[in-house]
Amino acid sequence: MKQIIAMGGGGFSMEPDNLLLDHYILNQSLKPNPRICFVSTASGDQDGYIQRFYHTFHSMACKPDHLALFDPHFKDLEDFVMSQDIFYVGGGSTRNMLVLWKEWGLDLLFKRAYENGTVLAGLSAGANCWFEEGLTDPLNAPLYKINGLGFIQGSICPHYDGEEKRRPSFHDLVGSGSMMPGFGMEDGAAVHFKDGQVFKCISSRPNAKVYSVFENTGRIHEEPLQMMYLGGLS
Repeated sequence: MKQIIAMGGGGFSMEPDNLLLDHYILNQSLKPNPRICFVSTASGDQDGYIQRFYHTFHSMACKPDHLALFDPHFKDLEDFVMSQDIFYVGGGSTRNMLVLWKEWGLDLLFKRAYENGTVLAGLSAGANCWFEEGLTDPLNAPLYKINGLGFIQGSICPHYDGEEKRRPSFHDLVGSGSMMPGFGMEDGAAVHFKDGQVFKCISSRPNAKVYSVFENTGRIHEEPLQMMYLGGLS
């Protein structure tokens, strides 16, 4: 089974006191003590970001590790990637991250791992990357479409409610046909895909939502999807 968990925002880096999404990600592995690897490429492998990951996941039932390209600590990249049970990709620059992944051959390795059952997860840039198209934000410039790895069909707009320009920019691009129909994911909301199809929409906040965004007869449509609030589970 192939699994991807794409978050609009949230998790340990945005909600350090609310780890509902992080626990959910861990629970999707079939392993009792899974190897979870944080991929921090999009942030330039910022040490503080990596340390926050370890601080969070060392207290959970897992074996945390990280994959850095700016200061690599692995001996063989292929062996390292294929030994992990979960990859958790952090936020930052989607464009820079994908350029580096392709230079290192990580795009192909992630595809192999995904097809072999490794769980892929991430927020913001770490969600953009898994789709055919994502919405990204360069400094001091309009938001624009970026091509992802295409493991999931369609497009994504993370931080749908967290950044003022996200929603209208996504509407404009989807409405004009410049972007494929896709998902608007608010901070604290995520979509769990199994074998490329929506399995469920989950949230770490009671009111966080995911929307299906598409154009029809010249008008943009935004339909909220059914959510499962993780804090409501006993």
